[in-house]
Amino acid sequence: MNKIGVLTSGGDAPGMNAAVMAVARSAAMYGMPLVGIKRGYNGLLRKSTSVYDDLEEMRLDTVLDIADRPGTYLRTARCMEFMDPAWREVAANTLRAMDIDGLVVIGGDGSFHGAEYLCKLGIPCIGIPGTIDNDLPYTEMTLGYDTAVNVCVNAVRAIRATSRSHDRPHVVEVMGRHCGDIALTTAVSTGSEIVLLPEVEWSVEDVAARLNRQIAKGNTRATIVVAEGCWESMEPFDMYTFLNSHGKKCYEGEPISAERFASIMKRMCGMVEVRHTVVGYTQRGEIPTAKDSAFAFEAGHLAVRLLHDGISNQVIGIKNGKVFYTSIDTALQAKREFRRDLYDLVNNM
Repeated sequence: MNKIGVLTSGGDAPGMNAAVMAVARSAAMYGMPLVGIKRGYNGLLRKSTSVYDDLEEMRLDTVLDIADRPGTYLRTARCMEFMDPAWREVAANTLRAMDIDGLVVIGGDGSFHGAEYLCKLGIPCIGIPGTIDNDLPYTEMTLGYDTAVNVCVNAVRAIRATSRSHDRPHVVEVMGRHCGDIALTTAVSTGSEIVLLPEVEWSVEDVAARLNRQIAKGNTRATIVVAEGCWESMEPFDMYTFLNSHGKKCYEGEPISAERFASIMKRMCGMVEVRHTVVGYTQRGEIPTAKDSAFAFEAGHLAVRLLHDGISNQVIGIKNGKVFYTSIDTALQAKREFRRDLYDLVNNM
């Protein structure tokens, strides 16, 4: 390997910059120049008018200062064109034209599919899992997940304090479209009374009954933690008729949300108020925790070592607390084990 590249793709995750820094340090140790590709795979398709908007030589004097920054220095974006084989050829040709012999891809499953495509075109690639949702089953933890959970835990702890002061139940929405790990770990870590996830079907009536049981026991500040994707697993409920008949204007076509769900709980449970908070992008934009930073550091070094040793088509993860690597194909075919025991433990109060 004479020269390698690195890119961050998909949703940004805390620790991506730390991983880029580790890749740069390791590349320098092996005497290999490093090129940063901007905005994910878009940079390889040369979409910008200037090469400097797509590619950047990564020097240590610049990269060493980015490790603690949130977000991603290289920017990120989704690239639908990469689904087209013709565009993937363009990306491979860009790498060849730049004399880039190997690529480190930091992202989620879509990013790993892109890396696998490039491997088939003769471009050696190594993947580092960067996604806050923790939705890659082959690894115990993805880069950014620990930081996202800590942001949510701090938010829920603060919310529970004011909920207790005002005797108000609270609905807290956290990220997780198809994987409820952030919501589940947040609920377990904060003693929340109810958690709703995309993995488990649930009904509005059942949640209201559970909340009413909490209120009957004197718990007037119960917390309902919901993953953003939980609305897809909600059993049919006529939100429009219910809210309009109870004095809350709601128009056909408006989607269910944490705010409207809190309004429903307020009216079903006879509370003066049920409040809601959407934690949102603060989960992505926080400085990475020590756990995420340490994983990024070790993963970045391992990725470069694998490329240096001629090993390709691999992704890095954590198993039994230790960093390891496996083939991209094996990683993408892994089946997720949902912690139903923890889900039941939170909800069976």
